[in-house]
Amino acid sequence: MDRDTTVSENPTTDANAARGTTAPDEVARFAAIADAWWDPDGDFRPLHRLNPTRIAFVRNVLTDHFGRDPQSVKPLAGVEVLDIGCGGGLVAEPVTRLGAQVTAIDAEDRSVRIADEHARQMDLDITYRHAAPEDLVGEERSFDVVLALEVVEHVADLDAFFAAGARLMRPHGALVAATLNRTAKSLALAKVGAEYILRWLPPGTHDWRKFVKPSELGAVMRRHGFAIKELAGMTYNPLSDQWSLSDDLSVNYLAFAARDTGPL
Repeated sequence: MDRDTTVSENPTTDANAARGTTAPDEVARFAAIADAWWDPDGDFRPLHRLNPTRIAFVRNVLTDHFGRDPQSVKPLAGVEVLDIGCGGGLVAEPVTRLGAQVTAIDAEDRSVRIADEHARQMDLDITYRHAAPEDLVGEERSFDVVLALEVVEHVADLDAFFAAGARLMRPHGALVAATLNRTAKSLALAKVGAEYILRWLPPGTHDWRKFVKPSELGAVMRRHGFAIKELAGMTYNPLSDQWSLSDDLSVNYLAFAARDTGPL
C-alpha cells in the first residue's frame, strides 16, 4: 500500500511551548528517552505490557458507542480518531489496525518522527503531527474520537486540555482517557516502586502531584460538556507479568466519556 503520511511541523509549537497545554519539562523528559519507544524491554516496557489491555478497552467502548461489531476485522472502519500525546505511536498503530483513520499528535518532535518512521515500516497510514491540541482547534479540526492515554498527568493545564478536547470532538463523538489516580497506593506503586525500586521507568517520569482523581477528572470533563459513561481500573499481576481490567481505580484507570446530553 502506498502511504501518504506527512509529519507536519507546526511553526508555533516551539514558540508556544510555555503556555497552553504543553509542559516544557515533561516534553524534555520524553525527548531524552524517545529512541526507546519501540524497544519492548526498554524505558517504555510498562506501556508495551499495558497496551493490550488499553486497546481492548478502547475497542470495546468505541464499538459499543458507534454500534459496531467488536469481533469484526476492522470494527472502527471510517471512524476518525485523534490520538493526543501519541509518543512513538504505541496506541495509534493498533487503533489504525482496527480500521480507524488516525491523526496522532505530540509536543515532542523526535517522538513524532520515530512514530512516523515505524508506521512506514509497518505499512500503516497514520497522519503524525508535531502539534498541541490547541493548534488543531485553531485549524477548526474535528474528530469522532479523542484519545488521551497516559497523557492527562503530563499536561500543563488540565482545564485547557479538556477545553481543547471538547472543541475537537464532534457532537456524537467519544473520548477515552487513561491516567493515574492520586492516592497513597499510586505514590507507593506507580511513583516510588515503578521509578526507584523496580526501575520500570526513569526516575522523574511522573510527578505524583499531577495524578488525577476520578472525581477531579469527572468534574473537569463536566465543565466542558462531557459525561463519564464508564470507568475501569487496570491491575498488574507480577506473577504472570500481565495487566487486566478490574474494579480497582486506586492506581491506573481508564475513562470513557461522551457528550453530556442529560437524562433521557
